[in-house]
Amino acid sequence: MNVQFKKGVLELIVLKSVISKDMYGYELVEEVSKVVDVNEGTIYPLLKRLTNDHHFETYLKESTEGPPRKYYHITASGIIYLDELEKEWLEFSDKVSKFLKEKNNEKR
Repeated sequence: MNVQFKKGVLELIVLKSVISKDMYGYELVEEVSKVVDVNEGTIYPLLKRLTNDHHFETYLKESTEGPPRKYYHITASGIIYLDELEKEWLEFSDKVSKFLKEKNNEKR
């Protein structure tokens, strides 16, 4: 996938992943990787920024498999931000899809 496409949608995918349940960092990497190929070095700075912007809150939870894990919980501000991003994405992707279809029809 084009790197610029990925950068543009990554924040939306991360926020949407956490809306249904709190997740820890590596769990988020695995979830996001189902949609776009990412690694921890991409996700953790994004999580830090979303937390600094008050879209996420964090808390530690004991793990049976090692040290406590930092979980990310979406805030009210994060939900509003997610709604805005999703609306923008749907409008944008719809416009691009329509444009591509029109141009494909012109060629024929």
